[in-house]
Amino acid sequence: MRTPQDHPDEAPWTRRLLLRKHWVFAAAVGIVAAVTAAVWMYAAARSPPLVPIADRRFVPLVSTMIPGLRPVTSQVLVTGTITARHDLPIGDGGGAGRIVKVYVQVGDQVKRGEVLARLDDSVLKPQVEELAASLAKARAQAALSAADERRAIAIGPDGGLSAQDIEKSRATAAMDAANVQMVAAQLRQKRAQLALTRVLSPAPGIVLTRDAEVGQIASPGGAALFTLEEDGQVELRGQVAEQDLASLKIGQPAEVHLIGYRHAFPGSIWLLGATINPQTRLGEVRIALQPSPALRPGSFARAVITESHAERPVVPQTAVMASAGGSYLFIVNHDGRVARRSVVLGGVISSGVVIRSGLTGTERVVTLAGGFLQNGEAVRVAPTRTRGS
Repeated sequence: MRTPQDHPDEAPWTRRLLLRKHWVFAAAVGIVAAVTAAVWMYAAARSPPLVPIADRRFVPLVSTMIPGLRPVTSQVLVTGTITARHDLPIGDGGGAGRIVKVYVQVGDQVKRGEVLARLDDSVLKPQVEELAASLAKARAQAALSAADERRAIAIGPDGGLSAQDIEKSRATAAMDAANVQMVAAQLRQKRAQLALTRVLSPAPGIVLTRDAEVGQIASPGGAALFTLEEDGQVELRGQVAEQDLASLKIGQPAEVHLIGYRHAFPGSIWLLGATINPQTRLGEVRIALQPSPALRPGSFARAVITESHAERPVVPQTAVMASAGGSYLFIVNHDGRVARRSVVLGGVISSGVVIRSGLTGTERVVTLAGGFLQNGEAVRVAPTRTRGS
């Protein structure tokens, strides 16, 4: 190993080299410290004074749009069920009895007065025949009594009849005439009961349900034996939103779509509900349809009602909010504050919500986060986009 003692000429040079490196390092550290201090002082001079957190105000940044006007076809969608326009439940007319014959099946077309089923009449028929014979007998007796009365009056007291005999013949004739009326009334009653053993169709139509079977006991006030679709008329009974119900009118055309059928079934509104459900805010609408084998009662259906063709503002669905007072959105005024604006909706299309009234299309509408804003709150507006740009 080499030592300074072995090479005495190298020791001073090495010490000078180490000393120079120390000075260079110290100078570099000093320069860095000076630059850092200068930068810090410059930044401190340009930064605003600190403000307590309690005094800071957060102004929200909102996205807006100017919707303008665009041609739209306002449509109202109705979902519901196909039902018979007039359901006619048919049961036993008043006479209890055992069903001995059923003449129709579900889906049969029947006429007014056609026999649907027959009850056991083995007891009533003999009673009717017996009363018919009794009526004939009573009429013969009444005719004989009337003839005796006429002879007694013709003979009179001069012919040897007392006034008592004449009065007796008159009373007998009256009693026999009353007996005829009584037996005739009994016969009509039995015939009416016999007629009730025939279950008849009260109107032309299609048999929807049949709950009558041979051997079944039918009783007054019991379950209906048949359900009839009067004249084959069917309808769509659906529910629509409260705001949509106000724009519908009687006679307005509609297209009804059924699952499994590509074509639509034409119809028209014939009844609008008079009340609104306070829980669901929905109202009833009934659409009359032409009879068709495809329109089976109980089927799910969807109707499209074309309301109008007009130019209206269209905004994103996120811009519209709802409350107990109806639908609303926020617009940004020229002073940079938002204002709540009530609107009436005109339906939903692929590009957004159609505004029927409440907007002119020139307003700056808040499209997002409107639910977090307060009426009159100051906002910062992001770059505005116009519908279609």
